[in-house]
Amino acid sequence: MTVRVILCDDHALIRRGIRDTLSDAADIEVVGEAGDYGELRSLLRDTPCDVLVLDINLPGRSGLDVLHALKEEGSALRVLVVSMYPEDQYAIRALRAGAYGYVNKGSDTQLIVEAVRMVAKGRKYITPEIAQMLAESLSQPTTEIAHEKLSDRELQTLVLIASGKRLSDIAAELTLSPKTVSVYRARVLEKLALTNNSELTVYAIRNGLV
Repeated sequence: MTVRVILCDDHALIRRGIRDTLSDAADIEVVGEAGDYGELRSLLRDTPCDVLVLDINLPGRSGLDVLHALKEEGSALRVLVVSMYPEDQYAIRALRAGAYGYVNKGSDTQLIVEAVRMVAKGRKYITPEIAQMLAESLSQPTTEIAHEKLSDRELQTLVLIASGKRLSDIAAELTLSPKTVSVYRARVLEKLALTNNSELTVYAIRNGLV
């Protein structure tokens, strides 16, 4: 059977690259593309698919927000997250939120094809790196990295601040008010025991978040 795939990524060139990679596989068909949450919801209403290939970093509601929304709705849609973020940042969060797999955009393109096929069968797709992380979390359950205490939106705010973006830019990108972003920033500072954006940036760099 042909696996029907919808792509959701806000970068048209990246969508094109993934689409071309998947289209080379005889058993996979890309049936739709979306650049943000709104476009994705409209597409899902009218376009049946087997696998959603989803980016984490979307304007407005993030890929993690999409996962949570689908989970709350009881959707049977299988989601493969394909992100620029390293596995140690978001992979475990994505899997906990309901993703069937996580692939880094810098990986070999054939991994995406393999992952789509596996996810379409209802099986989880994890890389050796993610498997190692899962094993370590089981063997050392009492240890927790400080930023793992952050909510998905708080972590997103931390990464954007550390990337050099102003609060107004972050607010526009996430479709939030500057006041709301300031609240997230304050929570991040409190949870990480930091005092300013410079310390946030240093923390993010030391922990490989940017």
